[in-house]
Amino acid sequence: MREKLNNICREFSIPLILGVACAMLCANLFPNLYHHVIHEPLWGDTVSLHWLVNDIFMVFFFAIAGVEIVNSLSKGGSLNPLKKAVAPLMATAGGVLFPAAVFLLINWAAGDTAYASGWGICTATDIALAWLAARVIFGKLHPAVNFLLLLAVADDAIGLVIIAIFYPEPGSSVQPLWLVLVLAAMALALGLRKLRVRYFEPYVLLCGTISWLGMYQSGLHPALALVFIIPFLPKSGTSVHQNDEHGPDHTQGKSALHTFEQRIGAMVDYGLFFFGFTNAGVELGSLSSLSLIIFLAFLVGKSGGVMLFTWLAVKLKAALPEGMSFKDVAVVGFISGIGLTVALFVSENAFMDSKLTDAAKMGSLLSLLTAIPAAIVARICKVGRWQREPGRRLERLCGES
Repeated sequence: MREKLNNICREFSIPLILGVACAMLCANLFPNLYHHVIHEPLWGDTVSLHWLVNDIFMVFFFAIAGVEIVNSLSKGGSLNPLKKAVAPLMATAGGVLFPAAVFLLINWAAGDTAYASGWGICTATDIALAWLAARVIFGKLHPAVNFLLLLAVADDAIGLVIIAIFYPEPGSSVQPLWLVLVLAAMALALGLRKLRVRYFEPYVLLCGTISWLGMYQSGLHPALALVFIIPFLPKSGTSVHQNDEHGPDHTQGKSALHTFEQRIGAMVDYGLFFFGFTNAGVELGSLSSLSLIIFLAFLVGKSGGVMLFTWLAVKLKAALPEGMSFKDVAVVGFISGIGLTVALFVSENAFMDSKLTDAAKMGSLLSLLTAIPAAIVARICKVGRWQREPGRRLERLCGES
């Protein structure tokens, strides 16, 4: 029973959802107490609950995203070989470029120059919540679910680059000389791999700490510290097709990469409660034109970009997964507009003005609403759970039971 409850909590992102709900309630009912708890220094002038979550815990969140990317690119992974992932990769490109363009266009027409740095917020796709919405709409075995996962994993890879380049640590001036420590950490990780160190702890604790110090001192966001170390963790076997954990096949030996994902994954899933609680606490009065611009960029930009670039991919002779139609792509486009977790993270770093930060967070929270037009389009087009073919629908329902 306990294991089943644990699986449900992790599969449906219950801790993150609860964290967001608690944050919204506390911020609107007890705003002074909420902000005191979040930002009150626990040690020195820097270490607060907010700092511990965003600068320490999120290191492991992005590390798990890094594991997803490494395994997807590895033998047997969903992005290997790349030629079979052309359509979702093209969709990803559209889902990054179009929202940014829509944001900048709307902001130029009806926004404010102070909003300009928020363009990166609307390029994100929340893997867990988007996957959950896809499962609800399409069912467990529909090829559109795997298409969305490919899109979201590639989106995460691009998102990491965007954060590293365009969103350094707030209030810090970039000092690139300190990045020598990151290079040293990568060299040390390579040395450990050459020495066949098969436990993940030395890579994470030693190399990860050096990388974190280099990122922190350089002014770049230290949450990305382990992203540079993860590719060096030894892995064995091949990636398991359509495995929710995307881990190397454990029947061929538990590698450092696989063990890291198994042990840290649960901590990250439950720790997202604290991320939601410390970052999603915005007052309803924070809603502004910036919030609406971000929401429209998610709604129009993501869906339009995914559909257009997928259409271009098909015109260039790239194939959609067997059993997937362009109607499914339209639904996936709206689902990919759910950008909560990474969007909240980028919102924290996009603006120095707290009022703009709160407004941007409100836009990130509104991105959850893109699941509604996704369900409406699926219903109108009769795809997913509403598809016309009763035989295929019965087959899917039997597969899920």
